[in-house]
Order: sequence, then structure tokens, then C-alpha cells
Amino acid sequence: MSESIEPTTDNVNAQQSDQDLLQLVSFVVGAEEYAISILAVQEINRMMAITRVPQSPPFVEGVINLRGKVIPVVDLRKRFGMPVGEDTGDERIIVVEVQGETEARVIGFTVDKVNRVLRIGSDIVEPAPAMACGTNSEYVQGVGKLDEGLLILLSLEKLFSPSELEQAAAAAGNSTTTAQAA
Repeated sequence: MSESIEPTTDNVNAQQSDQDLLQLVSFVVGAEEYAISILAVQEINRMMAITRVPQSPPFVEGVINLRGKVIPVVDLRKRFGMPVGEDTGDERIIVVEVQGETEARVIGFTVDKVNRVLRIGSDIVEPAPAMACGTNSEYVQGVGKLDEGLLILLSLEKLFSPSELEQAAAAAGNSTTTAQAA
């Protein structure tokens, strides 16, 4: 069920070395295109049944059972304060590893659509201007200037604070039997 997406190269000068290139996975939430480092992505899955967990934090949509491992899932639309979108069949769950205070946590988040894997030069990424985009700017690592528009680079560590990662992990830990039964 995991997907493979072919990489593309945007605004890459042939002279640039691999250290100057950022390899990203881009996706859409609402009307905006976002990206995260490909190194954080473990897999991308089609939407699947998400088991709701009673008394979980509002940002946790629920949990999924992924090959026997219970993983908390966050809806990025809710996280960004956007209205719930309609199902198009393009929705995906991106499973990532986020560094917490004491250890890395595996978490999934829902997006409206995964666009592509791309490589861009680090020289075309600028710090996010304050209040420049609909997303809370504290989550934004930078903005990439592509030929077809702007690409918002998210910081997973800022998007999911250490305390929120702990809360999400606790929600997943408390629901192990529920998710396995599903």
C-alpha cells in the first residue's frame, strides 16, 4: 500500500553539490503546497481506517495499526486550524520519525494529496517572513521559491512539540488493544 513517487529536480544548477541540495517530499493541505525532508519520511500510505482514542488530545485524529505497530495520526488540517476537507480519494497518511526530548517518535499525519519528491538548491530557500502564510509561522522552516510558485518547508520538530509527541505516544499506547482488534 506504500507509494513510490519519482523525484524531480527544480531550480537545480548542475554545479551544485549534493550538500547544497535539499531532498523533499511535497504535499498539499488546503490550497497550499508544503514539504518536509525525505529523510524523516518512513512511508506514505493510502488513507486507511483510523481508530479514535477516547480522551486523546484534540490534535490526535486517532491511531492506525501499521504492520502490528500502533501509530498515532494527526490531521494537519486540524493542526493548521483549517476546515475539514471533503474526501477526494487523494488523501494520504505520511508516516514520519520526529525527534522528541528523549527519543525519536513515529507519528503519522494526514494530507490532502502527496505531490512529488523533489530536490531543490538550498540557496533558493529563504526564512519564512512573519505571518506570510496561512500556517502558523512557528512551524515553517523556510520558503522555497520554485518556478511554479512557493513551497512551504515545515519543521517537524516545531510542528510536534516534545510534550505533544508524548501525548500522542500515550494515546497510541493506551489504544493498543483497540487498534489490534480493529
